[in-house]
Amino acid sequence: MPRFTSTSSTSSMSRRLFLSTTGALSLGAALTACGGGDSGGSSGSAKPVGQADIDKAMKTPTELTFWTWVPNIAKEVALFEKKYPAIKVKIVNAGQGTPQYTKLRTALKAGSGAPDMVQIEYQAIPTFTITNSLLDLRPYGASALKSAFVDWTWGQVSGSNGEIWAIPQDTGPMGMLYRHDIFDKYGIGVPRTWDEFAAAARKLHKANPDVYLTNLAANQVAAWHGLLWQAGAKPYATSGKSDITISVDDAVSKKLGAYWGGLAGEGVIGVEPDFTDSWYAALDKGKYATWITAAWGPVFLSGSAKSTAGKWRAAPLPQWDTAKPSSGNWGGSTTAVVRSTKNPVAAAVFAQFLNSDPASAKMFATEQFFFPATKALLTDASFTGDAPSFYGGQKVNQVFADIGSTVNSSFQWPPFLDQAATDWTETVGKSLADRTDTVRALGTWQSRLTTYAKNQGFTVKGS
Repeated sequence: MPRFTSTSSTSSMSRRLFLSTTGALSLGAALTACGGGDSGGSSGSAKPVGQADIDKAMKTPTELTFWTWVPNIAKEVALFEKKYPAIKVKIVNAGQGTPQYTKLRTALKAGSGAPDMVQIEYQAIPTFTITNSLLDLRPYGASALKSAFVDWTWGQVSGSNGEIWAIPQDTGPMGMLYRHDIFDKYGIGVPRTWDEFAAAARKLHKANPDVYLTNLAANQVAAWHGLLWQAGAKPYATSGKSDITISVDDAVSKKLGAYWGGLAGEGVIGVEPDFTDSWYAALDKGKYATWITAAWGPVFLSGSAKSTAGKWRAAPLPQWDTAKPSSGNWGGSTTAVVRSTKNPVAAAVFAQFLNSDPASAKMFATEQFFFPATKALLTDASFTGDAPSFYGGQKVNQVFADIGSTVNSSFQWPPFLDQAATDWTETVGKSLADRTDTVRALGTWQSRLTTYAKNQGFTVKGS
């Protein structure tokens, strides 16, 4: 469950953290940078591959190369090789997130050295589909898997013309972890709405100036996008390969800006960079009474704030409208097939098996502690019934599984996420850190991003 942020993490869970950039190309260069073979990758011309051809391909001795940063993934790969002994998979760690994406683009442009399959985060998919770099998996039977995955994840891997660009692997529906002991001490109830959350922030900090209800990191563009997602914002909307609507300062965005910028300006929430030594220490010492995080957060926190064991609980995010519960997503990745592969059938079958086979999917949840994308695991009592002592025996997985059903499936990412992240950090993020006008900073973010997109050859519509 990676995150995109301008700072790196050295923790054991860093594979779950969004990276800062995805290395956008100019539109003109992008459309010529990645040719590759046809292999059914062009939407509109994809023809189904017959079962006989699939069976033949899976019995033909073949070596596939898979780029992934997931630790110990050889265990899951071994399950695939056991079922298809003629196929051997070479696992290569080409870097996590941005470094891998950069190497992939270099290999595609050179016409050699690209892998057959690649680990790719949800938010990075558009930066590769716009360059025709990913294989449409529909001809290889991927459509049959739609009902196996959480609806919104399928929306994240699907194209505007029905293409299936990748197979979901894990997710990060957003919720809130909170210190029940601090809440009890200061008479604070679990906030159900954002208004209640703001009132609690003021009450807690007034009672104890050394404690804040939460921290909204000034470097955490990932969390901001997740909060936009929850609020129903549509910051980016693409049409074709050259049209995009950018709405990062629309009414919904300004509501968020006024809310969080207001709390930061009052000094009742923290704004320090997260995933740093001081941030870890703050969580461990009780400086923050909540962490607005994602489904991977509970495991992360239990390994990072051990002295607080038993004091934390999980809850859904506070709501803007309690009659319509909603959440956003922060994190998660997929397995995609690179369009230039010489073995599209075997590569496509691998991507599907790795993430939909019950044993493999469960192994990701138990070995790498990924939060599942399959509906079967999210209703499996052995998973949802887990009651860790760190959370006082609460069934935290069940809490986040329930939250996952409220994530909107229509949220889109831009094909130049790196620039969006950089501009956010230098405008909105900076306004939070400096406790200045966040709403005004949203306008600057909108302007900078619009200018960038136009310079790359996009036709831009604003909010």
